[in-house]
Amino acid sequence: MPTLTGLAPDPRQLGYRLVEVDRGRFASLPLTALEPLGLAVGAALEPAALNRLRDLADVEAAHRAALRALARRAYARGDLRRRLVKRQHPPAAVDAALERLMSGGLLDDGRFAEQYAALRATRGKGPARLLRDLLAQGVEQRTAEQAVQRALDEEGIDPRVEARAIATKRARQLAGVPPPIRKRRLMAFLLRRGYTGAQVRALVEELCR
Repeated sequence: MPTLTGLAPDPRQLGYRLVEVDRGRFASLPLTALEPLGLAVGAALEPAALNRLRDLADVEAAHRAALRALARRAYARGDLRRRLVKRQHPPAAVDAALERLMSGGLLDDGRFAEQYAALRATRGKGPARLLRDLLAQGVEQRTAEQAVQRALDEEGIDPRVEARAIATKRARQLAGVPPPIRKRRLMAFLLRRGYTGAQVRALVEELCR
């Protein structure tokens, strides 16, 4: 049966312990998670305790991977979860790690969605495109809708005005194209940018007469 041979403080992480099993490095784990196990150096590790240590190590590995990802750029929870699971982190460990990040304020879908929508709205992306992109990243429908509306309001963006400006510029670029093809291309362009609805169709008709 494996033996716990080390439980020293981790000098690189406050509140963590360097766990050694059979004199080999096992993992650096939070003391708060270890205390309920009642571990003692020199004692044999029962299967249940060893399995719990493995689970904790999996959570720590997923947590560190998530922190590295967030250091590079912001993520929605759903998108980050998919990426971590794809990298072979156990789903249960990923969920526990993401809960820790959310509790610590390091992962917030509402904040992410607002920042994402605000940045891209100022770059000419329409409401439908913003909503579609947020949903694709795992943001909940209501959260995404509120974020898009708040971004438009705070940035003072009127989608109708933006659609007209973008469509007018694109229509000039398509001036030499036959009207039916110009109309089709202009509509497809606006749809890709996230502008939809009857007003957009009327705008295309107006610009492609």
